[in-house]
Amino acid sequence: MNKPVLFYSTNKNAPLLTFDEAMLKGQAPDRGLYMPEIIPSISPDMISKMKNMEYHEIADLVIGKFLINVIEDYELASMTKDAYNYEVPLEHVYGRKYVMRLDRGPTASFKDFAGRMMGRLMNHYLQKRNQKLLILTATSGDTGSAIANAFYGFNNINVVVLFPNNEVTARQRKQMTTLGKNITIVGLDTKFDDCQALVKKAFSDPELDYLQLSSANSINIGRLIPQAVYYFYAYAKLSQSVMEEKIIFSVPSGNFGNMMGGILAMKMGLPVEKFIIATNENDEFPVFLNRGKYQKIEPSKNCISSAMNVGHPSNLARLVDIYGGKMDEKGKIHVKPKMNKMLQDLHSVSISDKETENTIKTAWNKYNLLLEPHGAVGWRGLELFMKEFPSFDNQNLLCVSLETAHPAKFPEKIREILDFDPDLPPSLEGLDDIKENFVKLNNNYNDFKKFLLKNYG
Repeated sequence: MNKPVLFYSTNKNAPLLTFDEAMLKGQAPDRGLYMPEIIPSISPDMISKMKNMEYHEIADLVIGKFLINVIEDYELASMTKDAYNYEVPLEHVYGRKYVMRLDRGPTASFKDFAGRMMGRLMNHYLQKRNQKLLILTATSGDTGSAIANAFYGFNNINVVVLFPNNEVTARQRKQMTTLGKNITIVGLDTKFDDCQALVKKAFSDPELDYLQLSSANSINIGRLIPQAVYYFYAYAKLSQSVMEEKIIFSVPSGNFGNMMGGILAMKMGLPVEKFIIATNENDEFPVFLNRGKYQKIEPSKNCISSAMNVGHPSNLARLVDIYGGKMDEKGKIHVKPKMNKMLQDLHSVSISDKETENTIKTAWNKYNLLLEPHGAVGWRGLELFMKEFPSFDNQNLLCVSLETAHPAKFPEKIREILDFDPDLPPSLEGLDDIKENFVKLNNNYNDFKKFLLKNYG
């Protein structure tokens, strides 16, 4: 019988846990992030078979590699089929260049892929243990709505989402603030990084241990693993000669959970030529990759690709770890990763707001390709990579850029640039007319702690 995969903390000072234990814990007690002790592999033959599989079947296969002996096969298959009941379009742009639209889920964001699966897994394990959880999460845009939707109505899970009042669009906010029931939304007049800092401080506060806190941010391993699936899906569906050709992915990146899902897929055996890590003007990672010195951006810069306004990506600790280094939760590097290997696998570029707007306009006029700000950052990252390295500017080279949110979530910006309103997906119809309800707090940990104790203590 195969042994279960065990998960360790990137800070290397916490006990090893099985997947279910690590997911319910959220962040490790030493403030590190959980990573698999052994990354399971997927054979070339199995990747070839994915070409004829539906998305939920690929998800069952990939996620199941990490859940050996911690869930029954039929239970996981049922969850993936229930979670992934929507399309994952691979839109052809030109040559062998594609945009993978991860915006067809219930909140029109790529966060649905992780949130819906994690919600079902958490609910499954909590029911078996007769336990309750209080989920704390911070959002810079789409995470909050995806998590709120994914966990909505679960009797044994309460959710508190913190968001920066002035850095999310009206539709992003309303996707969270119109739900109610077990979902509570908290707005703060501050930056995303401050919201995330409050959440992390609550996790490390021993006086709150009895509240049974956990996280649904991408710091949770239960969020990360499902994000490896769509990389396998894109390659299997688009490759002409499975395993004999490689693929380039361009990933618009903020907190780096999306990117880390791709790194996991590569380490599992997916033949990736290069990951292009495209950030907005919060360029701490491109600077680190190119100069070898890491410095957080405090406060983070407010860009039109709002979900990527992150001055210190939490998942960077995982990336540093997987390349043999050690970074703590504050961004201090104790052991430097293998930079040469990083540079071999990754290319990173920062895209300004002006470039983002120009890309939205050019992509529409040249290719009839409708992008929102985050997807535009990814697409522009791919363009700049091929410009800087002409040998990769090849019609026959398979490249996929990720579109992480539906353009209709950014109607003001699309209207300003393209002079029309994008069509609403079903998930956003009628949203503008629903009454909102959310709490306003100061950016003060004591106030936040009192709020938690009063409402959940």
